[in-house]
Amino acid sequence: MNPSERYEELVKQVRYHNERYYDKDDPEISDSEYDKLMTELKQLEKENPQLAVADSPTKRVGGSARREAGVLVRHNVPMLSLQDVFSKEEVYEFVENMQEQLTEPEFVTEYKIDGLSLVLRYEDGILRLAETRGDGINFGEDVTANAKVIKDVKKKLKQPLPYLEIRGEVYMKNEDFEKVNARQELAGKKVFANPRNCAAGTLRQLDTSVTKERGLSMFVFNVQQVRGAEFETHTQGYEYLKKQGIPVIEAYRVCKSAEEVWEAICAFGENRGNLSYDIDGVVVKLNRISDRELLGATSKVPRWAIAYKYPPEEKVAKILDIEVSVGRTGRITPTAVFEPVRLCGTMVSRATLHNQDFIDQLDVGIGDYVTVYKSGEIIPKIKEVLKERREAGVERYQLPETCPVCGTKTVREKDTADIRCPSPACPAQVERRIINFVGRDAMDIKGFGTVYIEELVRKGYIRDIADIFYLKEHRDRLIEEGIIGKEKNTDKLLEAIEGARKRDAYQLLTGFGIPNVGKAAAKSVMKQFETLDRLSEASVEQLTEVPDIGEVSAGCIRSFFQDADNQRILERLKQAGVNMERIAQEGESDIFAGMTFVITGTLPSMERKQAAELIEKNGGKVSGSVSRKTTFLLAGENAGSKLKKAGELGVAVIDEARFLEML
Repeated sequence: MNPSERYEELVKQVRYHNERYYDKDDPEISDSEYDKLMTELKQLEKENPQLAVADSPTKRVGGSARREAGVLVRHNVPMLSLQDVFSKEEVYEFVENMQEQLTEPEFVTEYKIDGLSLVLRYEDGILRLAETRGDGINFGEDVTANAKVIKDVKKKLKQPLPYLEIRGEVYMKNEDFEKVNARQELAGKKVFANPRNCAAGTLRQLDTSVTKERGLSMFVFNVQQVRGAEFETHTQGYEYLKKQGIPVIEAYRVCKSAEEVWEAICAFGENRGNLSYDIDGVVVKLNRISDRELLGATSKVPRWAIAYKYPPEEKVAKILDIEVSVGRTGRITPTAVFEPVRLCGTMVSRATLHNQDFIDQLDVGIGDYVTVYKSGEIIPKIKEVLKERREAGVERYQLPETCPVCGTKTVREKDTADIRCPSPACPAQVERRIINFVGRDAMDIKGFGTVYIEELVRKGYIRDIADIFYLKEHRDRLIEEGIIGKEKNTDKLLEAIEGARKRDAYQLLTGFGIPNVGKAAAKSVMKQFETLDRLSEASVEQLTEVPDIGEVSAGCIRSFFQDADNQRILERLKQAGVNMERIAQEGESDIFAGMTFVITGTLPSMERKQAAELIEKNGGKVSGSVSRKTTFLLAGENAGSKLKKAGELGVAVIDEARFLEML
């Protein structure tokens, strides 16, 4: 690949990952993987300046400011990012460069918290505005209401100044993050990938009670602007803020040489695992404000600061056991249990081993020492086995030939690495089928948590999905045994189950958990066949006539309805009064039949979700990425890379007004 082609590819990748990180709070790759892409992009621009485009990601600071998160406000002071460095040599180069330009400069080293930037503006000692980073240069989002319920944010200063603007990082302590995810799981909602994502999503909440409940924290790391006082140094500003009761970055150090700066970086790194929150590096900045003003900034970064990024953490741990679990479809999954180690701020002790082929490739056994890391700084994984530390008697692990739950002989699926338990009555499979069935994308039975499901299956109340709708017959026994709780909790869940009887048939079809049939496919199928009775009689040929249903999916649907056990369950669901028909939506049509839309940017009068619902209600399909199969790109403000992609592929671009005209 020539430099021009590689440059175009890198620009697309970095723009995409910027949108995932800044705008959607849902990154797909780790910081270190992103840093590698950005470093390569910068190097290409340096070596081939003619390739650099005007709106290159290397010139951008943050994401886009989103109107749906709050009112847009103009920054008084740009919220710039920092120049990242990754080696001792680069740190020394920065310090020595500062020493050449300035007289005896001082440096402050401090933790780089992995959170979301926030600026607070105080007028006469009263908090008037809180704004997010937004695009970093011009606009951010007004999140004042949410900021006021963060315990670390002071609404009133003890020593008022005419004007004070400070910048900090909103983050979640690991303990608070785990509590939030526990509540999400109990409520059957999607859990957050990491504390940073959770903090970002929470700060943009429209409901301040949710923000307050989740327990966000904040450290302040800079005085942006001040009137009524003068601070000669960064640390003087910190001392003033501490007197106001405002938390500032803890454990910061003042250094005078490159050696002292590097020593601080190493010390912070060694203490990284003992912190109650995540850090991803150390910020090194000039202490004297006059020195900062002299050096100024580029369009993206200040010249007086850098951020040293730690390499991805790896730890050595001993495999204590290999546990085997059974999934919803009977798939056997081995999980390594190892000595607990702290990685990226949290303790981990488990990592999936996927299947027997993966185990054979690693050559891993119980008692082996392995290198553990976090993929994307989120998911624990095993990198390699330290063969030189293998003790006598340790052998490669072999998956059992019988199901660890029900004892049925396992089978290996043809042309795959998967080993499965073939018994549909296996309790482990039943539990996971029920979890899928009651989930948000399926029957959406609120409050039906995993703990309840496991206990109800264990005690024989639930053997298949139909049993859910007969639980009311056991109300008194359930209350007596306290499986769901006392009378109030039990009745609340039974009421939620009653409500689920009226769900749309596509939700029921989704809940069946048929391989290769998700929510979107279930909607298409039910729109074609209207009732589950008609669907159950459909041939593979008829099924493949449905948009987006191929032969594999059609075969899976046909096999499901031909199964005698499934027919029995369907009959019991009918007897329980569960709806088996598609519910027509008011105002639906086939205007967009055969069309695929992609939605991007901020629409003037509706959220993307509302637009997607309108498209689907009128026969269209919504995709997440632009391709040659895309019919229209529905674009609002700050459309980003998808707009450019549509232009490259010749995809028609429409705005909200044109979209509504089409409807």
